Amino acid sequence: MADDGDRHRQSRLFTDDDGAFDADRAREESLPVEDGEVIDTDDLADHQRYVEGRGIYDERNRVNDLTGKEWKYATKSVIAEGYPPAVQHDRRNEHGGQKPPRLCADLIGRFSKAGDTVLDPFAGVGGTLLGASFCEHEGTGLRHAIGFERTERWVDLYREVLEAENDERRARGDPPLAEQDMRHGDCVELLADVPDDSVDLLLTDVPYWHMDELEQTRNERETRESKLGSFGGAEASDATVDTDADDGGGSERTKAEWLADMADKFDRFTDAVTPDGHVVVFIGDMYREQSYEFLSADLARAIESTAPLTLAANLIWYDPTKDLHVYGYPFSFVPSMVHQNVLVFRLEAGN
Repeated sequence: MADDGDRHRQSRLFTDDDGAFDADRAREESLPVEDGEVIDTDDLADHQRYVEGRGIYDERNRVNDLTGKEWKYATKSVIAEGYPPAVQHDRRNEHGGQKPPRLCADLIGRFSKAGDTVLDPFAGVGGTLLGASFCEHEGTGLRHAIGFERTERWVDLYREVLEAENDERRARGDPPLAEQDMRHGDCVELLADVPDDSVDLLLTDVPYWHMDELEQTRNERETRESKLGSFGGAEASDATVDTDADDGGGSERTKAEWLADMADKFDRFTDAVTPDGHVVVFIGDMYREQSYEFLSADLARAIESTAPLTLAANLIWYDPTKDLHVYGYPFSFVPSMVHQNVLVFRLEAGN
């Protein structure tokens, strides 16, 4: 192993005309470089290895396949990314609350490892499933994903989207996305076929209590107006009308009934999650009857009080490209909702 003097002399070999360190030249000579410094791979511990272009990976990492540098970036509490329309967006947009598959892929990369199993019990049009497939080509490796969806149209739409997307990928010479396991039916009934402790990550977007029986489409004007009306004139963005969803009851339920139902479902879901796994939940706050509903906090408390889960983090997905709407002007301040909460739970010790 080179001593400190040898490493210092080695780094000085790669300087530009001004005497500054030339990282590009060092890379051309196949030397590992991170944060402007040459990595002496002989100096790494037995549990460490250098991954070209990504940094140093620690083999003790049980959470994900990220290097230390990638992990540091992933700990940001705000995901400020607009995710432009992609992946057959026009088709998927038939569903009123679909999530960007690459956002799902990002979260899957943070909370699982290659080869892990991901479950979405409220799968909608399959954003989580598509994200798990993207990880094979744009992330750290393919995950196996299972989706439950009560609405047969959304199950069919996921398959239509996958077929159309793969036709375009093949035409470009790109490898196709893997087909995931989308199952039609009620989430609680379907859960019986998932073995205990077999799911490494549960990633889902919950349905809202008063939206359960609305037509889930943006193609009919009456439906759009009914959604806007339910907010008393307030914001009706994706963050508030998300119905990615198989759900558990009728639209006449109170919020307390909805929270109790969601808490009971997550209590059941946790049986399938491995002890080291995570449960990650999209939930947007909203206005209803001119009152702000802090749904993320309400749902977190309800789940923690019923299921063996502990809230580990609240990430914010902030979409800087979202259109702003002037609601309440000039008489009342009503914010344009350009964010969603992403609740991250861990199983309690011993469960």
